[in-house]
Amino acid sequence: MTSRERILRALNHQIPDRVPIQDSPWTATVRRWHKEGLPEDLSPAEYFGYEMVGFGADLTPRFPVEVLEKTEEYIVTTTPQGGKRRNHLDYSTTPEIIDWPVKSKEDWKEIKNRLKPDFTRVDWASGLQRNAQARKEGKFTFFSAACGYDALQSYLKSEQLLMAMADDPGWVKEMVMTLAELAVVTAELMISNGFVFDGGWIYNDMGYRNGLLFSPDTYMKTHYDADRLLYGYFHSKGMKTLLHSCGNVTQLVPVLIEAGLDCLQPLEVKAGMDLVTLKEKYGDRLAFMGGIDVRLMADPDPGKIEEEIKTKFQVAKKNGGYIYHSDHSVPKNVSFQQYCHVMELVKKYGVYEEYKEEPSVEVKPAAAKPVEATPARKFSLFGKKTKPVTIEKSSSPAPEPQTPKPGPASQPAPARKSFSLFGRKGEKK
Repeated sequence: MTSRERILRALNHQIPDRVPIQDSPWTATVRRWHKEGLPEDLSPAEYFGYEMVGFGADLTPRFPVEVLEKTEEYIVTTTPQGGKRRNHLDYSTTPEIIDWPVKSKEDWKEIKNRLKPDFTRVDWASGLQRNAQARKEGKFTFFSAACGYDALQSYLKSEQLLMAMADDPGWVKEMVMTLAELAVVTAELMISNGFVFDGGWIYNDMGYRNGLLFSPDTYMKTHYDADRLLYGYFHSKGMKTLLHSCGNVTQLVPVLIEAGLDCLQPLEVKAGMDLVTLKEKYGDRLAFMGGIDVRLMADPDPGKIEEEIKTKFQVAKKNGGYIYHSDHSVPKNVSFQQYCHVMELVKKYGVYEEYKEEPSVEVKPAAAKPVEATPARKFSLFGKKTKPVTIEKSSSPAPEPQTPKPGPASQPAPARKSFSLFGRKGEKK
């Protein structure tokens, strides 16, 4: 079974041979692992067999990026969005935004004028090659874009944005829709010119440790129509819909399902996201990715992470609908040896004993209901007014490319040892 088939079965709530795997180690984590046994010429994705490959585009206003200050610990730069940010030199944390380009509606107008679809937003040369290679290897490929509240935090200060959502939701909705429309037009441009995608993965952090950053009612006023546009478009192309949203977004799950979401990630444990409860309540309508507590990966007692994976897999993998991922991203306090142990546990407890190998057939996304447009509503797509339309979901996957081309503290093991992890043979050094 290829990665693509395995993930599509999981997203369609069908039984695969095993739980699919995907993860997101920090750059600083990867640097540590290269010193502890991860071969220098391999990424974690290659070494551990991650099964999804993403492709995006530059959806920013494309202001020039310049280094303003650099110390032994931090670097301060301008941003493509027109702001300023501070980051650790090893990029081991989320960057701190220290200035924002939008302080008034007039500022937004200038930004919006720069958010036009453009052929040059896409890295065609390497992107098409990587896409074709990923398809050849049987990976699940997806289009990715940051949208909504999460993306707007690069333009407006968080306090200003939250106040605007309460006092002027119409303006916020217009900004959110602008970003969504740019993502849709860019995805269409990429698909029409050779990219092949199985899914659309949107990044929009809408929660924090104690709950939502804004109410479900505010989401409906500012985000719902944009998400319906995005998910409806992806479904019309036979693509699955995935959402990365950090923090506790449990209250939003019902409306996200209504908007057309197929899979929610990453299910932060420390924020109160409970994979087992979510699976039991919404598992027939929504797939889940993540929910494995990264804090336990670094615990000196390996039994804790084993119990975490064993217990949660027992519930999450039932009837399909689950993909392994850490509950956020893997920090640099997790050693290479500890993470190897995590992958071994995922392999051990992720097997579906009830799976019986079947003849190789194309796994098609389940047929979906059409997305109903609001009859009285018209929206503007980059200045062009259009009539409300109904976007039908396709039951057929996107076609394969015609001409694939070949192509992101423990001590290391003391001796070479052959091993096989998810079917990939290699050597530990």
